[in-house]
Amino acid sequence: MASGKTGKKTWFARKLREWSIAFCENMTNLPEHKFGQFSSSLLSDEDVAGAIHLHLQGLGKWVSANQIARYVRTPEFQARLRVKRNISVRTAQRWMKKMGYRWKKEPKGMYSDGHERADVVNYRQNVFLPQWRDYEASARHWQADASFEEVDHECRMRLFMSDNLDCRPYTIWRQDESIFYANDRRTTRWVHESETAKIRAKGEGASDMIGDFVSPEYGWLRSKRLNVRGEFDDARVLLKPGKKREGYQTTETILAQVTRAMNILDRDYTEDRHVFAYDNATIHTARAPDALSALGMTLGPSNNFNKSNGVYVHMRDATFRDGSAQVLYQANGTTFKGLKVLIQERRAKGHDLPDPDSINPITKKKYLVQCGGSGAFKCRTTMDTKCCLRKMMYSEPDFKNQMSILEEHCQKRGYGVLFFPKFHPELNFIEQCWGYAKRIYRMYPESTSEDDLRANLLDAVASVPIESMRRFATRSSRFGDAYFRGLNGAEAAWANKKYRGHRTLPPSYEEDLREAKTKWPAWKLGPTQK
Repeated sequence: MASGKTGKKTWFARKLREWSIAFCENMTNLPEHKFGQFSSSLLSDEDVAGAIHLHLQGLGKWVSANQIARYVRTPEFQARLRVKRNISVRTAQRWMKKMGYRWKKEPKGMYSDGHERADVVNYRQNVFLPQWRDYEASARHWQADASFEEVDHECRMRLFMSDNLDCRPYTIWRQDESIFYANDRRTTRWVHESETAKIRAKGEGASDMIGDFVSPEYGWLRSKRLNVRGEFDDARVLLKPGKKREGYQTTETILAQVTRAMNILDRDYTEDRHVFAYDNATIHTARAPDALSALGMTLGPSNNFNKSNGVYVHMRDATFRDGSAQVLYQANGTTFKGLKVLIQERRAKGHDLPDPDSINPITKKKYLVQCGGSGAFKCRTTMDTKCCLRKMMYSEPDFKNQMSILEEHCQKRGYGVLFFPKFHPELNFIEQCWGYAKRIYRMYPESTSEDDLRANLLDAVASVPIESMRRFATRSSRFGDAYFRGLNGAEAAWANKKYRGHRTLPPSYEEDLREAKTKWPAWKLGPTQK
């Protein structure tokens, strides 16, 4: 009755009965409240909490409540912090929650494999970023709300001084491909208790690949006028990948795609200058069969030099430093002169190269054709550019600056080409556009029809809003600025999250970074940190 009237549970009724019986037996036995008599948690002591937090940081990311319980039991901990009792594993679990730890899947961030590899860092810092920043200096910028931000560029100021100066803004078109799968569907939803497991298809199912160009200024590359079919022209590539289907992208299909893109830009986007940005993949960076290459060059004359796909290809002429042409073949036009003759000709033209017949000052032996013998360059990662004859020729400006067939193709029509560093998808915001589209795609009803797969794919890609694209582009620019300032992959990811919405890092980033490292001692400085 008491529990029903007071709204208390049966526990309170039982306590009343116990108190009544105890009072009847001894009238001095009165129940007393214990408010204010409970002991506080050890974790309320800041010194104890700080010591445990530091201990967990030192253990790395794989920590457990058992480790806290064992650490509290150690004589060193109890003596230093004047703790006299141990704790249970259940108490340690409650402590971890109070300290901000949660038992869940590890949050996913960007991949950093290869970010700090020496050759990748060298290309990123000394080749890609200087070019990228030059283009961005004359490109449109976007505010945090994806609205246009008018910027006064030095190039625009020079417009009044020279009528011949092209001060049109740059538009950087990012290119990439992505594959959509028929069985790629969302798996998290509200499930009724009456539902049981159902039979489902094994594997990812049929696939469809899409390749396209995108920019934060205009979105997906499309013509501004309708064609004769009443449609907008595009440079999009749709392909059913697979050896037994329509194959895969090749250098030839990449050239055909960029040609269509340049045709659209020449016709409808003449108010801008345009640059194409590609991933550093082989089909993008492949060179023409007759392109300059020191790989495979023989020491002396040869009639079997530069074989491509079973056919001997006549390599184009090289260039001396004075701008004149260096013919690589003898008077008959078929016999390769050989490295020894080519280097001697360059020495006669003033090139700073050692005599191929002299002694290598490092090895104290005669110069080899290639370090380590025949095959691929085994010395290409070394800093010495004169360790062998092939490396000497490979390091010459005309060989070193040999463009890919894609660059040559675009340059003929006045378009620039950039290649992102390897392992750096965060610099190409089209990756986030694909992610946005796939999230929408997973919401469509399941279907085994390949026609439905393609229709859903196109609808999902078209659903990516221009405002999101501009925010994605701002995020990529922020990563680029972080790398330019000397941050490594992990530090750049921290800065991108810290200064979300900014296109570049603020002047206070160094102080904020030091403070972050102070709070998290386990976070080590990267090799590229200044």
